[in-house]
Amino acid sequence: MVGAWNTLFSFLCYAGLTALLTPLIPHAYIFASVVSSLLSITVSFFGYKWFVFKTKGNYLGEWFRCVVVYAGGIIVGTVALPVLVWSLRATTPWYAAAPYIAGAVLAALGVIVSFFGHKNFSFAPGKEAGVKTAQ
Repeated sequence: MVGAWNTLFSFLCYAGLTALLTPLIPHAYIFASVVSSLLSITVSFFGYKWFVFKTKGNYLGEWFRCVVVYAGGIIVGTVALPVLVWSLRATTPWYAAAPYIAGAVLAALGVIVSFFGHKNFSFAPGKEAGVKTAQ
C-alpha cells in the first residue's frame, strides 16, 4: 500500500508539473521529474518509516539514507527520461503523451529498486545512530 501511494503521489506530482510547465518551458518534463522526485522523497520516507519498516527515532539519518537511495534513481531518470520520451515520440503516435508514458515506465522500475534499497540500506537493522552490528 505504501509503495502504491508513493508511486501514485510521485507520478501525479510529475504529471501535474509536466502539464503545468509544458506551455512555459521547453522539455518541462525533465524539470518536472527532478522537482517531483525531490518532493516525493520526503513523502516516501515517512510512509516507509512509519508503516513498512516501523523504525523508531533516527529521522535525520534514515532520511539522508533515503536521499542516497533515491539520488541514483533521480540521476538515471534524468538521463533516461529524454531518451525514452524521444524514442516514444519517434516510434509511436503518442507524441503528446510520451513524457507521461516514459514517466510511468521509469516510476515502475523505481518502485522495485527503491524498495530493496530501503530494505537493505535506509531502514536496515543496525543502521541506527551508534549501533554496531556483529560481523
